[in-house]
Amino acid sequence: MSKTQSADVEFVTAWIAGQLFGLPITRVHDVFEAERITRVPLARAEVSGVLNLRGRVVTALDMRRRLGLPPREDAKNQMAIGIDHGGEAYGLLVDSMGEVLKLSADTMDAVPINLQRDWAAISAGVYRLEDRLMVVLDVDRVLDFGKDTLAA
Repeated sequence: MSKTQSADVEFVTAWIAGQLFGLPITRVHDVFEAERITRVPLARAEVSGVLNLRGRVVTALDMRRRLGLPPREDAKNQMAIGIDHGGEAYGLLVDSMGEVLKLSADTMDAVPINLQRDWAAISAGVYRLEDRLMVVLDVDRVLDFGKDTLAA
C-alpha cells in the first residue's frame, strides 16, 4: 500500500441546518430513518429520546441541539447515524444524509479559531471542499457531556 493510500480517510457525511458534517466511517455502524422516538423524562435537552433499532435500544441525540441550532420545523423523515460509544448505542439525528467521501488526511485543516464555540468543542477539524466547508465531528467529544451529566 502506498503512502498516499494509507493517508486517505473515509467520511459519512450529513447535513444539519444547511451545513455539511463528516464522521469517520470507522465509527458509523448504521444509517437509518429515525421513527417512533420515545421521550425520556428528565433527560438532557440534547436527548430526543430512545428508539428501537432491530431490537436494540438506541439513545436518539438531536444534533441540532448539540450544535446550538434551532430545532427542525418538520421532524418527519429525520435520519440517524448509528454510533456505539462506551458500550451504548446512539443515533445522531441529522436533517439528511450526504455521501461517503474519501479524503486525504493531510488536507484536513485544524478547527478554525472563528468557528462557533459549540461547534469547535466537538470538531476534529475541517476540510475545504470545492464549494463548501465540511466540519469533521469528533464522535467521542460529541458524546462526552462532561461532569455535568448528573446535574442535567
